[in-house]
Amino acid sequence: MTNPFSGLVPSWALWPMIVVATAAAVVASPALISGSFSLTRQAVQLGYMPRMRIVHTSSTEPGQIYIPQVNWLLALMAIGLVLGFQSASNLAATYGVAVTATMTITTILWSVVARERWHWPLWRIAAIGTLLLVVDLSFWTANLIKVPRGGWFPLLVAGSAFVFMTTWKRGRTLLSGIMRKRTLPMQMFLDDLAKNPPARVPGVAVFMTHDTFGASPVLLHHLKHNKVLHERVVLMSVETEDIPTVEPADRVEWSDLGQGFYQVIAHYGFMETPSVPEIIRRLKADGLKLKPMETSYYLGRETLLPGGKEPLAYWRKQLFIIQSRNAQSATAFFDLPANRVVELGTQIQL
Repeated sequence: MTNPFSGLVPSWALWPMIVVATAAAVVASPALISGSFSLTRQAVQLGYMPRMRIVHTSSTEPGQIYIPQVNWLLALMAIGLVLGFQSASNLAATYGVAVTATMTITTILWSVVARERWHWPLWRIAAIGTLLLVVDLSFWTANLIKVPRGGWFPLLVAGSAFVFMTTWKRGRTLLSGIMRKRTLPMQMFLDDLAKNPPARVPGVAVFMTHDTFGASPVLLHHLKHNKVLHERVVLMSVETEDIPTVEPADRVEWSDLGQGFYQVIAHYGFMETPSVPEIIRRLKADGLKLKPMETSYYLGRETLLPGGKEPLAYWRKQLFIIQSRNAQSATAFFDLPANRVVELGTQIQL
């Protein structure tokens, strides 16, 4: 059978075309890898994947990153594809289903962006979107006959990624709800502190917390067991915004809550990696000085158990627990000085 690629060009242009195709493959390969790194970091920042080790390979370009886990996953999947399908012709079905499905999903996402971000009228979106979907769905449905011959593979990968990401997002939402029930309103906590002041020791304690409105369980746990507080206590939250990057002037905001307590909220885009040392430097520039060698960082470490009553399937609870156990530690992810970190553990039933 004649190779369709060879039949596209006359015989004299075959070898030049092979050179061009090879060069295109060489260019596309690092683009795929770097794109995987970038999308993974964005998913981590938006709360759809567990924390991972992100290595910055440039001191001047924040977008140049390397994620070892993703790199190894791509390598293992590439080797598995070669061993499983044996030849490029056998991969044709896989490629066709993947590309046409991507085209269809892109059109659907474009429609959502046009409506939610650009505020286009529905008639305009329907007119353009219908035209594009007619073409996309024609290609996609034509490729469905290839699913038994290898087209199942991209569908399996996409389905697995969807389950993995939505389980993490749902699990973190449920866990945040449980932790929020264990917090106290900040004003209530400060009023009680004024009535029953504990011993205060020199130094600064930074409590990392998701909740910007209450006293975190880690703070309450620390006070309950140790019966002391530092002279200055900083409640620090890191929030990811729905924009790629945040302007330096908008990075950090802080307020004095009284009685030596401070609320700090740091804002990062989904293409940026949080760094507590950077936050500390910006606080110093804004007037809140924290000496590194006098500052201790308090983190919570949750031991999750699947026997609770949260509305999540048991197998997804188990998957979420595995994800949590294998997530990168908050100490490394937020670039905290390891010798200044104190972790307080608790058990939580999902």
